[in-house]
Amino acid sequence: MTITQPDLSVFETLESEVRSYCRGWPTVFDHARGSRMYDEDGHEYLDFFAGAGSLNYGHNNPVLKRALIDYLERDGVTHGLDMSTTAKRTFLQTFQNLVLRPRDLPYKVMFPGPTGTNAVESALKLARKVKGREAIVSFTNAFHGMSLGSLAVTGNAFKRAGAGIPLVHGTPMPFDNYFDGKVPDFLWFERLLEDQGSGLNKPAAVIVETVQGEGGINVARPEWLRALKALCERQDMLLIVDDIQMGCGRTGAFFSFEEAGIVPDIVTVSKSISGYGLPMSLCLFRPELDVWEPGEHNGTFRGNNPAFVTASAALEAYWTDGSAMEKQTRARGERLEQWLISITEENLADVREYRGRGLVWGLEFHDPERAGRIARRAFDLGLLIETSGPQGEVVKLLPALTITADELDEGMSILARAARETA
Repeated sequence: MTITQPDLSVFETLESEVRSYCRGWPTVFDHARGSRMYDEDGHEYLDFFAGAGSLNYGHNNPVLKRALIDYLERDGVTHGLDMSTTAKRTFLQTFQNLVLRPRDLPYKVMFPGPTGTNAVESALKLARKVKGREAIVSFTNAFHGMSLGSLAVTGNAFKRAGAGIPLVHGTPMPFDNYFDGKVPDFLWFERLLEDQGSGLNKPAAVIVETVQGEGGINVARPEWLRALKALCERQDMLLIVDDIQMGCGRTGAFFSFEEAGIVPDIVTVSKSISGYGLPMSLCLFRPELDVWEPGEHNGTFRGNNPAFVTASAALEAYWTDGSAMEKQTRARGERLEQWLISITEENLADVREYRGRGLVWGLEFHDPERAGRIARRAFDLGLLIETSGPQGEVVKLLPALTITADELDEGMSILARAARETA
């Protein structure tokens, strides 16, 4: 691909140095459709990033776009705070009928604000309010958001340092397989809980990702998650599952914890819940935990009605038959895994491991810089991928769930070439 030098001057002179993704993809994007993005010069890129998991149904999905345009053209309410609207009612009814009831999940639904970190903050506040305790336990390499409460339960040292103040009331514990199977699950955690001299304040809750996305695509085993749920029940702690990136079908089932057969006390959902990339998040919790006072947690943009419209349309289009999307995602995931096996065999000395579930996968390299070189070369070849892990050592693959088999093969072929050319 031949790329002319884009005009980035306004971004470089006016926009803050905090910008990040644009540094790895130095072009100016103009439009997008399905699994493809196009820059202002017409160059085409296959998207294996999907808005960091916010576009599970692809860019400008025609079904969702039609619903959104129809709503806007009839002057439907766009900004509603927490007022009752027809768009919110339709979403709540659709979510209950297509997601909660079929899974026998009794959750109340809270709209905490427009982003994932809003959902996490509300979950932590609720857990502390219910239990009357301050401490929260999280896990090594976790990522839960960039606001202060979410950072306190995030593991990444670089992101935590940005807070500028001490991040307190959070205690990290080893995630699944942190000790390479050499230490029994939860040995350290449970010992601290039972030892009155451990110095660990009794936690209100434990927050966990079933698959750590930013942490390097670390996949928790179902049996580990079941043991964690049982530990929480024994020790009178609430279990919060952060399903912000891994929910909405990313791992196969609608919720990533379904495979483990557990029912968390609280679940945070965002990113692809709107289906269209519109800001929206949910905090779901058991009815007996609904101890909020009116207005105790609020936000100006928690009533993003256009997001309710596209969310309802996405559920109707893809989750009316609850198994069809799940089966397709698992099939695409198996196809992607076969590619990773081939790439691993070709780069045997350099690849440490590949891992994933559904349509989220990671390829980890012994040399952390190798993953970055591959991502840069992939961009030159027309593929958008990012890296993750504490040292950026993992190539992260997050294609849309609606990607075709041919598009998947095309992208993985580019990835294989990028790996080959950066060896």
